[in-house]
Amino acid sequence: MMQFFQKRDFGALISDTFTFFKYYGKNYFKSYFLINGLLLILLIVLFIIGFGNLFQQIVGSNIEGNRYYFEEYFQANEMPLILTFIGFLIVFSAFALVAYSFPVLYLKRVTGTESGTVTTDEILSDLKKNAGKLLVLFFGLVFIITPLFLIVFSVSYLLILVLVGIFAMLFVIPASYNIVNFLVYDYLNTDRTFFQSLGYAFRAQFSYRQYGQGTPFWKYWGSAVVMYLIQNVVMSLFTIVPMVILFSMAITVPQNGDIGQNPFQGTFGVVLFSIYGISILISFVMMNLMEVNAGLMYYDSRTDIHRKIDMDEIDSIGNHEAI
Repeated sequence: MMQFFQKRDFGALISDTFTFFKYYGKNYFKSYFLINGLLLILLIVLFIIGFGNLFQQIVGSNIEGNRYYFEEYFQANEMPLILTFIGFLIVFSAFALVAYSFPVLYLKRVTGTESGTVTTDEILSDLKKNAGKLLVLFFGLVFIITPLFLIVFSVSYLLILVLVGIFAMLFVIPASYNIVNFLVYDYLNTDRTFFQSLGYAFRAQFSYRQYGQGTPFWKYWGSAVVMYLIQNVVMSLFTIVPMVILFSMAITVPQNGDIGQNPFQGTFGVVLFSIYGISILISFVMMNLMEVNAGLMYYDSRTDIHRKIDMDEIDSIGNHEAI
């Protein structure tokens, strides 16, 4: 069994993330796929069938020299394409909301159980119980957090022209990611309002003091960076080869000057876009690595619970000695 509510240094945040999956991985992913599986499959199907065909038309019109072919295709299929996009957006939003909250609710459950297992029914019950909070969280992230961070990212990007922006982006992106995760964890673990949890997320990064020590910002920042790099290395193994094939075919011009054929039609196109569908699956699975890591950071920041646990342990020792 892991001790979740405890102080962790940078190394422990990394190692305990993998320790978590060592002990709880089988139970965790069983519930993850049972709850998110249908939405994930539907998401991949919409991507392969809807956007795969659209991309074939874009590339095909360029390769075959039909300048206005894509415009004609879009006009002839305007409504199906719009409906596909809307359907993809709805499914993606639903999946993202459930998948993003799943690690939070799982860790909340597992910290309160001694068996070390959490049932799928328990997670489903928590999702239903927190449905109102999840909707507030969704709209808050979309209409408040996203515009705010877009402004910050835009300013940082513009500063790249004077080189300062490069360091600003390295600072801002992991910090923003941690703030969002702390917001989600705190909002679903406490009775605070959305803005109160947002305030805590900022305080926990920059001004929080643990046991008289300095800010934990750098260990949180470093942990997020390391997890991001690990995630992207794994994801690259599933995406780099089809990406090279995709772009090489897209820019290839026949040497004899003849008009080429669309390489994305037929069996090869289906296989290629299926590979990208699998890469989407891998990316969402790998996101759990970062989300669990963020949970350990959040539990590291909750020194109020650390003190309560320490006092309970002292009381239990005193009661044991009294007996």
